[in-house]
Amino acid sequence: MLTEFDTSLPSIKQVQKLIKENTSVELKLITGDIIAGTVLWQDSQCFCVMEKDNQKITVWKQAIAYLRQ
Repeated sequence: MLTEFDTSLPSIKQVQKLIKENTSVELKLITGDIIAGTVLWQDSQCFCVMEKDNQKITVWKQAIAYLRQ
């Protein structure tokens, strides 16, 4: 089941701003793993993060404990 992508939500707006400004972020996953880089895109379920070594990682939003700038 796909969830509607509600661009009026503050969290969606915040991530869109991070994408537009190419801001570095740190995602801590619920597993304890940390992913650092820039967010390339987001949809209703996932983020794509470009790490410093130019590796792209798709992360499901439900796996994220927090996002830090």
